[in-house]
Amino acid sequence: MTLENKNVITRFPSLSSRCTTVQVLKSPKTDSSIRTIFLPKTVAEMLVEFKAEQDMTKEALGAEYTDYNLVVAGPLGMPTEQSTINGALKKLIEKNDLPKVVFHSFRHSSITYKLKLNGGDIKAVQGDSGHAQASMVTEQYAHILDDDRRLNAQRFDDFFYQHQGAEPEMPPQTAQPIPENSAVDADAAAALTKLLANPSMAELIKNLAKNL
Repeated sequence: MTLENKNVITRFPSLSSRCTTVQVLKSPKTDSSIRTIFLPKTVAEMLVEFKAEQDMTKEALGAEYTDYNLVVAGPLGMPTEQSTINGALKKLIEKNDLPKVVFHSFRHSSITYKLKLNGGDIKAVQGDSGHAQASMVTEQYAHILDDDRRLNAQRFDDFFYQHQGAEPEMPPQTAQPIPENSAVDADAAAALTKLLANPSMAELIKNLAKNL
């Protein structure tokens, strides 16, 4: 099949005269694919180290190395083929007895972990994933958010109804002054907190819930 020249940036030369196909570098399909990614410090340091090794290879090979300004390249500067990446991933999985996944699975894993770590901040994840709409993240990863909500329900049940554990730890927060004209009275708020911590109050709430 003949490749259209539309959006083609670079055509790389064939590695063999018997090869009937060539690799090409094309511009992204959509505008949302062009985005800034904030890398973890550890990953950034690994890339800096990798770049230093790449520069040493360029200097050692001289004219034999063709610099296409690629982040990941082969020994002579050519782009790394998909089969090479898949082969390396397969060896890594077999060596470390890991679940068998395809390379694209890392994209889903990244989004999943970020949602778990940031407490479901969909907009922040959308910026990295490239989804055009935040709703697309919600639809595809709603099960992740549901898992957290399910866990919250279990914790609530354990504390208020099963009387397990101590007072739940609250994240440190900066004290906010109560406006003078606020409808919420500080003494009333303190009294309410004390009531909710009382086991008999929890039992009352439980009985009320049964009668609803």
